[in-house]
Amino acid sequence: MEAYIVEILFGSFFFLMLLGAPITIALGGAALATFMVVEKNPIAFVQIAFTSVGSFPLMALPAFVLAGALMEAAGISKRLVDIAETLAGPITGGLGAATVMACLFFGAISGSGPATTAAVGMLMIPAMTQRGYARPYASAVTAASGGLGIIIPPSIPMVIFGIAALGLAPPPEAIAKHGEFASISIPKLFIAGVIPGIVMAGSLLLINYFTSKKHGYVGLTDKWSFGDVRRSLRKGFWSILAPIIILGGIYTGMFTPTESAIVAIFYTLFVGIAVHRELKFPALLNSLRTTTWITGRVLLILFTATVFGRLLVEQRIPAIIAESMLSFTDNLYLIWAMIIVFLMFVGMFMETLAAIMILVPVLLPVMYTIGVDPTHVGIVVICTLSIGFMTPPLGENLFVASGIGGSSIEEIVSRIHPFVFVSVVAIFIIAYVPQLSLWLPSLVGY
Repeated sequence: MEAYIVEILFGSFFFLMLLGAPITIALGGAALATFMVVEKNPIAFVQIAFTSVGSFPLMALPAFVLAGALMEAAGISKRLVDIAETLAGPITGGLGAATVMACLFFGAISGSGPATTAAVGMLMIPAMTQRGYARPYASAVTAASGGLGIIIPPSIPMVIFGIAALGLAPPPEAIAKHGEFASISIPKLFIAGVIPGIVMAGSLLLINYFTSKKHGYVGLTDKWSFGDVRRSLRKGFWSILAPIIILGGIYTGMFTPTESAIVAIFYTLFVGIAVHRELKFPALLNSLRTTTWITGRVLLILFTATVFGRLLVEQRIPAIIAESMLSFTDNLYLIWAMIIVFLMFVGMFMETLAAIMILVPVLLPVMYTIGVDPTHVGIVVICTLSIGFMTPPLGENLFVASGIGGSSIEEIVSRIHPFVFVSVVAIFIIAYVPQLSLWLPSLVGY
């Protein structure tokens, strides 16, 4: 490794970030500066970047974004929230629990943290405030639960992680020591995310219950009304069918994740126009605008982060980090603890997709060296980075919840600490018990 190359790469990156440049400019500028200094042909920069966005699985990204936007416009998200509310019933902190459950449902459609926060928050934050919940707490519950959007499949970060990991073969020394590693694929990541997503949601439900009990936030009703549950399920039948069709089609092998996203779009158009009759032309145009903006932003990050990551691999930085970690300790649990803390720190300052593209080439070889399954690594990385949505200074969900609920960022942050704490505990459980991620994929034949 040439030390000056690493200094230029990271020095340029952090310098541009300090100047306030967008993450895309910082990554691309640092990579291009390094290319010029080492006298590499700049055409190679463009070729690497173009290849990164030319993969078939990546087509799922705009399709899932559009499906999520259309489902909100078609009234599907509202009906999912209604179902969650009736199921919460008399549970202490029922509306908070309904918010978590609604994010769980909507996460199975949108694949995005901020999109989940916005879709659920517009309905639940005003409802909680009217029922006597403190407005900052209502916003905090929504911001914390919105992170489930990238854990519950289908997940946009899982698509990006899968694409990044597919290009990284296990090092020969790792294969010699631990044998052949299990394969990794986007459908396998989707299946692996189900149980960890439920574990994360369970931790949020638990802390919401105890906080609500402390502050006297009672349930929605005195007892469960099976009539109300039946009515909400009947009205939301087509909404519940959406994630069943999307995930069921993937898990049964009827179609790929990319194809399932296209199916989701046409299904949503059918439900919104022919069944609910709520999807109007202006809302359709707005959904297309949202999809274009989000997809363009993500692809630009992916474009530049791939070149940045390639330079890291060429300079053997992942191998050096692996050697440094293993010289410090070979204890698997301690290494997981260091990685989780590091990812939490990165998530506070860096956009999730950029972090995945930059860190996968660094972390995956380290975990191969100690014999960890790559699918398990992906789930832990995504779960940990989801905390970045609710921690400042980046905290995208905080800004979304603040804009919807009207509370300041400082007020929301003061109420969100318990949710961050229990989420971290849940992540350590997921990391230390790999079967939580790997049992379901093995059950369906992966």
